[in-house]
Amino acid sequence: MFKHSKEKPAYGIIGLGRFGTALALELADHDVDLIVLDRNEDKIREFREITENALVIKSLDKKSLEETGIQNCDVAVVCIGEQLDTSILATLHLVSMGIPLVLAKAKSSDHGEILKKMGAEVVYPERDMAIRLAGRLQTTKVLDFIQLSEKINISKLPAPPCLVGKSVLEVNFRRRFGQNIIALENNGQVLETLHPEYVFRQGDVLFVSGSREGLLQLTNWLEREQ
Repeated sequence: MFKHSKEKPAYGIIGLGRFGTALALELADHDVDLIVLDRNEDKIREFREITENALVIKSLDKKSLEETGIQNCDVAVVCIGEQLDTSILATLHLVSMGIPLVLAKAKSSDHGEILKKMGAEVVYPERDMAIRLAGRLQTTKVLDFIQLSEKINISKLPAPPCLVGKSVLEVNFRRRFGQNIIALENNGQVLETLHPEYVFRQGDVLFVSGSREGLLQLTNWLEREQ
């Protein structure tokens, strides 16, 4: 059974199709605990070179899922798109297990609405990729853009000269643009907790979360201030 070390975040992936495989490989490159589940023994055999928590699961009923230990994850992602009934049941079980964040891949808007009503965050891989690209094209100051849901995005952008010497409280991104600074990086060092009194320095890179509309307003303001 998979057990979370508590020293690093734990992710569970159900379904090793193209989306699930790409997501699992990306997570494996980071310092996380990872469990992957699929009914295909060949796919699981390949992933055992990446994580010891690669398990064949023939049924996605609640008892079988609990036996894997996936309920110990911080985040679980249902990457099943084609089999709607299997996707819906797996999502229902994961949410009922009390996993803090359950994300589920949706094939259509109707499928997504059902998953939302179950308490899952819904992802539409093809659409989200297009939105991410559009976001990066429209916000040229943004180094990276990740859409977690329709309302929550995480963006990485360099602090422009107009912010240097000002405090977090002075610029107040939360009040003005609905954006929260969740971390800051400078010269390879990352601050995960940013106090209101922090004064921006040259070379700061900001990680902000909020709506895509708020990000556009923020980047437009930054461009005007330069």
